[in-house]
Amino acid sequence: MKIESFSLGPLQTNCYLITTSEPGADEHGIIIDPGMNPKKLLDRIQGVHIEAILLTHAHFDHMGGVDEVRKAANCPVYIHDLEADWLTDPRKNGSMRWQDVTPPLSTDPAEYALAEGQTLHMIGHTFQVMHTPGHSPGSVSFLCGEHLFSGDVLFKLGVGRTDLPGGRERDLYDTIKNKLYKLSPDTIVYPGHGGRTKIGFEMANNPHTG
Repeated sequence: MKIESFSLGPLQTNCYLITTSEPGADEHGIIIDPGMNPKKLLDRIQGVHIEAILLTHAHFDHMGGVDEVRKAANCPVYIHDLEADWLTDPRKNGSMRWQDVTPPLSTDPAEYALAEGQTLHMIGHTFQVMHTPGHSPGSVSFLCGEHLFSGDVLFKLGVGRTDLPGGRERDLYDTIKNKLYKLSPDTIVYPGHGGRTKIGFEMANNPHTG
C-alpha cells in the first residue's frame, strides 16, 4: 500500500491518494478528501482505477474538488449521513461564509453513506470507519491497519477547531481521548492539515489533550 499526499486549495488541505498494484496489474486507488484546485491530483490519477472518494467531513476545503475528481475517475463518493446534505448546501459546508477564500460550492449528492463501525473493503485492504464528531457532527476517521486518516479531528500537537457550525468541544475531546487514544501508540496519523504524527506522540505531547 502506497500513501501519497497532496496539499490542495488555499487552506492547504491534505488530500490522500492510497494505491496498490501488483506486477503486471492495473494500479487501484482510493482518494480521501479531494480539496479545491485538484489539478495535481488529477494529473497523478490518470491511468489509476479509483474505486472511491472517501470524505472525512464536508467542509468546503475538504470537498471542493469532489465533482471534478468524481467525473474524471467515474467513482462513487462516501460521506456520513449527518453531513450528506452539506455537499449540496454552501451554507452548511462553509463556502458561503468564506467568500474571500472561495465562491459558494456545492456538489452532487454522495452515492453512499458512512456509519460507525462500518468496514470498507477496497483496493485489497480493509478500512474501518470511526465516527469521530466534534469538529463537525459527521466527521469520520478511517483506520487501515496502523494508518489513521483523521480529517480535522487530531493534528500534530493540535486538535480541530470547534467554533464552526455543528462543532462541539465536548464531543471533540471525547472522540480523541476515548476513541483515537485507544488505538495503538504506533498508529500513524494522517491529518487534514499539516504533517503526520503518531498516536503515542500525541498522547505524550499534545498540549490540548494532556
